Amino acid sequence: MRTARFTLDPAFTVGEVNPRIFGSFVEHLGRCVYTGIFEPGHPTADAEGIRGDVLDLVRELGVTAVRYPGGNFVSGYKWEDSVGPVEDRPRRLDLAWRSTETNRFGLSEYIAFLRKIGPQAEPMMAVNLGTRGVAEALELQEYANHPSGTALSDLRVEHGDKDPFGIRMWCLGNEMDGPWQTGHKTAEEYGRIAAETARAMRQIDPGVELVACGSSGQSMETFAAWEATVLKETYDLVDHISLHAYYEPLDGDVDSFLASAVDMESFIENVVATCDHVGALLKSKKKINLSFDEWNVWYLSRTEAQVGALDWPEAPRLLEDNYSVTDAVVLGSLLIALLRHADRVTVACLAQLVNVIAPIMTEPGGPAWRQTTFFPFAQASKYGRGEVLDVRVDSPTYETRKYGEADLLHATAVRAADGTVTVFAVNRSRTGSLPLEVALGGLDLTSVVEHSALADADPDARNTLAEPERVTPHPVDGTTLDGGRLCAVLEPLSWNVIRLA
Repeated sequence: MRTARFTLDPAFTVGEVNPRIFGSFVEHLGRCVYTGIFEPGHPTADAEGIRGDVLDLVRELGVTAVRYPGGNFVSGYKWEDSVGPVEDRPRRLDLAWRSTETNRFGLSEYIAFLRKIGPQAEPMMAVNLGTRGVAEALELQEYANHPSGTALSDLRVEHGDKDPFGIRMWCLGNEMDGPWQTGHKTAEEYGRIAAETARAMRQIDPGVELVACGSSGQSMETFAAWEATVLKETYDLVDHISLHAYYEPLDGDVDSFLASAVDMESFIENVVATCDHVGALLKSKKKINLSFDEWNVWYLSRTEAQVGALDWPEAPRLLEDNYSVTDAVVLGSLLIALLRHADRVTVACLAQLVNVIAPIMTEPGGPAWRQTTFFPFAQASKYGRGEVLDVRVDSPTYETRKYGEADLLHATAVRAADGTVTVFAVNRSRTGSLPLEVALGGLDLTSVVEHSALADADPDARNTLAEPERVTPHPVDGTTLDGGRLCAVLEPLSWNVIRLA
């Protein structure tokens, strides 16, 4: 096969990686919370009911910002239900997922969970702009963030949380463009309430960071017109606009599935163009950044039947996709797409964290384990910190039904503060190895520290309760760095991490 090539030069960069790009998402959906991160009585649970085995894996995964409590769930959420003595909290019907919410895990427990992860875990709170509005958002902000001396801040203290939660990032609703959303609105309706809410929240704290709802996918009929309308109302009031995208192989079209990042990169670039168009219309020098706060591989076509069959259970087994090597390679490619646009994508949340389309799985009363998708995310979070170098590949191509001609190589590179460089690369070929050459211009690099690959002779191999370590990354021999030229061979259908020093 023809060799794939690109050049790295420190003079040509994309931008600095914001650590928030390695965020995640906890929604009251299925077993994400209950028997996921929170299971009082589990052998590893602490006094607050947080599973220690899950906490260890979350730290290893390297997540930063954690979006909460939804997702579709938030559009029927009454934050007051989730605070105060647990025995006094009401049970509610969750319309989004046809489940019963007990509210045993709520706002205080969420903040405590983040603090246990460590200082890198930052809250990202969504407010309900579906069935509620400005007043309720302000009340939540006062309860969560005001030190004391008001009815709601003193109520938080009375509930046992003396210190404010310090929530800086707030999502102004969720997927309000979607007809499935409780309280769905037109772009004009949403733009107005988002602007009113943003303006009021900034009266309490001018320094809050606010995310306006963008489109729930590039395929939405209202895409781009939605963003333009919303931003005309909110441009000077918000910092980010959201993007959501999920990918799955449809009708057995694996080749298009492997090129899912072609769509993700197009989505990002089209939203950036729309944001900048509105900025130009408004004659503003401000740049709106992107919050890709839901993304993943999700076998969405199965979901409607699953949810429709529910009869208001508590924490049902829902959306528990078991991921293959192929899924993990696609997820790695999606991570590459986010890094390649680090100049504008400054927040991203892998949806979700535990059990529900998640990198971490658990059994009630039993073990927790890593899905195949765990590894690309953990490696990207660990080694993808620094400045993204501009990568323009010269690659063999293949034909896809959905996206036309696509490169077999998808790649990016990140230069850390100490000068080391990590190359992240995916070989989309299902049948052949891909030779790779990288010219290193102006980079003082002399050795290959490590070449790791996630690949398997069986592209459908998975990690399960019975075989939790069936798939793990493995070292690759033969990768060389000589005379400023990196040479490697990427295995078929593989996610690769090549570290250079």
